[in-house]
Order: sequence, then C-alpha cells, then structure tokens
Amino acid sequence: MKLVDNVIRSMRVAKLYKDNTEQITNIHYSNDGQSIITSSADDQIIIYDCEKGTQKRVLNSKKYGVDLIHFTQNKGHAVHASTKENDIIRYMSLTENKYIRYFGGHDKRVVTMAMNPADETFLSGSLDKSIRLWDLRSNHCQGLMKLAGRPVAAFDPDGLIFAAGINSESVKLYDLRSFDKGPFSSFKLQADSKEIEWTGLKFSPDGKSILISTNESMIKLIDSYNGATLQSFTGHLNSKNLPLEASFSPDSQFVISGSTDGRIHIWNAENGQKVCVLNGDHKSPVQCVLFNPKYMMMASACSYMSFWLPNIDDEVREVIETR
Repeated sequence: MKLVDNVIRSMRVAKLYKDNTEQITNIHYSNDGQSIITSSADDQIIIYDCEKGTQKRVLNSKKYGVDLIHFTQNKGHAVHASTKENDIIRYMSLTENKYIRYFGGHDKRVVTMAMNPADETFLSGSLDKSIRLWDLRSNHCQGLMKLAGRPVAAFDPDGLIFAAGINSESVKLYDLRSFDKGPFSSFKLQADSKEIEWTGLKFSPDGKSILISTNESMIKLIDSYNGATLQSFTGHLNSKNLPLEASFSPDSQFVISGSTDGRIHIWNAENGQKVCVLNGDHKSPVQCVLFNPKYMMMASACSYMSFWLPNIDDEVREVIETR
C-alpha cells in the first residue's frame, strides 16, 4: 500500500490506550518500527508492541521523573531526561529496569533530545542555553555548544550532520566529524512574531527539508540546503502555547501535527495544502504525533495513546509495510 491522500484520509483510531493519568510528553519508535515507547507527566514509561497492538511493559520513574524518552539503537535500552531532583540524562536498560549510565552537565531543564540514527551518539539541549553531544559509551560530554537562547536540535537521516535551532531565529548546520570547527552553514529566518518560540526541529526522512514546530499555530518547512522557507502550515489550534510535535510521514510527503482541540492535522509537504483533519478519541491537547518508520500506522497522544490504521479491508488490515 502506498501513502496517498485517500489512504491518509481513511486513517482511523484502531486502538485507544488509557494507561496514563497525565499528559504523555514524548513518544518514540524503535528503528524496526515494532515498538513504541512513551514518557508522561505521571512518571510512567510504557512500551507498546506496534504489530500486536498490546502493552509490553510499564516502568516507573517516580524519583527522577521522565521526559523526552528515546530508544537507542538497541531497543532494549533508552535514554530520558529528568523532571525532578536534577537535570541529569539517564541511560537505562528497559529489560532489567536499571540505569546503565548518567549524563550530567546541564544545570537547567533539558528541552530537546535527538538520537543519531546511525550510531551511539545523541544530542541534548537545555534551558541553560547549551547543546551537548554525548556518546552512550561514555558519561563524558563529547562536545558543548553555548548558545544565545533556547535550543532545538536534530540529526539528518544519515547521522552525519546535525542542525541546531537557536533563539527561535536561526538554524546552524554542523558536521558531526568536525563540529568543533563551528557550523558549516547558517540560515537566519524571518521572524513571524517575537512571541513565537521554536519547540522542535526535524529533518525530513529524505534529508531535503527541515520542519520547525513552534508554541503557536505555525509550523515552518525550510530547505535544508539553503534555508529558504518552503511552506508554512497553519490552521491547527495551539491556544495554550504548547510544544505541539510536528512530524513527517516516512516518505517525506506529508506533515502531521496535533492540536489543542484533540484533532490531528495533515498537510501535503510539497504544496502546503491541508489534506485532512482527523478526529480521534483525544479529550485534551495532542502534543505527540508520529508516523511509524516501517509500518502503515500512526500514533498520537494526549493523556491517551491512539494507534491509527488505514480503514481498509480486514484481511489486509494487519499492519502493512510502507516500504
């Protein structure tokens, strides 16, 4: 099955989970698309099986809290930010429910994290106005960038380049092998409003564009080579100035975002046109929405977690590979 407008419009909630009592703050798929992990404001870490549609594991982080949870290359391991006691990033074994390593250095809340899709490195950015580069094999920071404002960061699909969004006005591109020499490219974007704050950054899966999500009803798509604004996506509600996640479909064709009224908005990335608005079972703002990297399914989360599948014949309904 190919991702086309009609398939996107046919997406329906196939499974609804009410395992959390508070907002789900981050969701992340394993590289093989078979598992999804969530962190939430009620200090729970929950892992779901995407093929079977079942809950696999619930872990608690009552002492340190949990946010921005990400699988590593090994889906038996994850890293997450802390929300209580300190701002240490924790690397844990999900199978053994114990911590493997701690990454200390940030002295304010960590607000962005990105795993390298190709190796064991990851980025973290904090309200202390810094971005740090880490290697899972060492608790020593591999690189430190001091910034002028709140950071957002992302790796490109090959894991060779990373982008840092700085002060909600410029994007700087770094080569991972020589980042200490500074950015090799820098784009300053025209500000839409002084109140708009960037809350997320993502490369498209084809590497050609970068998606910038904000704390308002505005998502920007820029060219990753020259920084030109390609599209601005609007029309979704963000009345509470939340960091609503925006993301791509695996073929880079569609852009997806949640909204504060609980609906999912999907646009065509190339022409900027709204493809559809999907009504699920969300009763509160949808902060997280991600398309599975391998299967024809989507996940969205408020305090509920929804799995979406195309509304197709039952005999072919079992999660279909997109590639």
